[in-house]
Amino acid sequence: MSQAPIDTVVASPLEPDVDAGAAVRRPLARRFGRQLVGARPLIGLVLVCIAGQLLNSDFGAWDNVMNVLTRTAFIGIIAVGMCFVIIGGGIDLSVGSMAALIAGAEILLMNALAPHLGSPVTVVLTGLAAAVAMGVLFGLAHGLLITKGSIEPFIVTLGTLGIFRAVLTWLADGGAITLDGTLADTYAPVYYGSLLGLPVPIYVFAFVAFAGGFLLNGTRYGRYVQAIGSNEQVARYAAVSVDRVKIVSYVLLGACVGVATVLYVPRLGSASPTTGLLWELEAIAAVIVGGTVLKGGSGSVFGTVVGAVLLSVISNILNLTSIISVYLNAAVQGVVIIIVAFLQRGRR
Repeated sequence: MSQAPIDTVVASPLEPDVDAGAAVRRPLARRFGRQLVGARPLIGLVLVCIAGQLLNSDFGAWDNVMNVLTRTAFIGIIAVGMCFVIIGGGIDLSVGSMAALIAGAEILLMNALAPHLGSPVTVVLTGLAAAVAMGVLFGLAHGLLITKGSIEPFIVTLGTLGIFRAVLTWLADGGAITLDGTLADTYAPVYYGSLLGLPVPIYVFAFVAFAGGFLLNGTRYGRYVQAIGSNEQVARYAAVSVDRVKIVSYVLLGACVGVATVLYVPRLGSASPTTGLLWELEAIAAVIVGGTVLKGGSGSVFGTVVGAVLLSVISNILNLTSIISVYLNAAVQGVVIIIVAFLQRGRR
């Protein structure tokens, strides 16, 4: 029988210690790497804010910061809903047109109810409820067409994108639908009001973000959304009600569009065929810039919120510094989407 070399015999008792140390370090390294990847949007936001302050000293002023966060609220709320749809492997291209139609229908409803209900507060509250309800119904229609109708989300929402905006244009007769003066004054605090120095839309945005984060990370529904986006067939084998989860995701997105519209209407007091233009681009950009994988399966609401703020900050810096024309903001967002999608290639 051949004997083992002396050096091998001596070294063998030390091998378990070396392997154990490496085994401990590898998970720690992987965990640190994942945390670093998850923190990239936040790191990017901090760096962009520093650059903005260096380029223009007015960037960090309180009024400008509140203005950026308030304007972020519309897209941010929609992006939270879009986050669930994209993580689940879907997409919605119609949110901007949906918001425009909801805004126009809400204004028409409030103007029609004003002579009958009497109290402007009652009329406005009825309009708010109707706006959210319309968003839920539109989201439910999307979910049913995609799941029960077996139509690709891209096709369904591309079709409704045209339908929603065309119907609004028809209702407005090609012009604008304007809220009556008394109702506009009653409705104004929903956008222009503040509490403890913070505008109302920021509170609503924060509430939607916290609720979305809890729903995604703290409930069975959130885990099902991620499982479906990761591998829909495996999720079906695991007895997950895929159709129901997808429908709920689109309903949530519709409700978020309704809430965002409720905040947007008092800002201008009108709706026109250009209302909500390119909101879908901004919402999708916020989601993927925040680290959510465009193919579905993983993502976070916190990252989506950071992504929405980051895009608004970039737009604000462009406006303050005039580095490029404000008309190219959409081009900048499009470039950001392409770059992030390129960096995400191969990720699941």
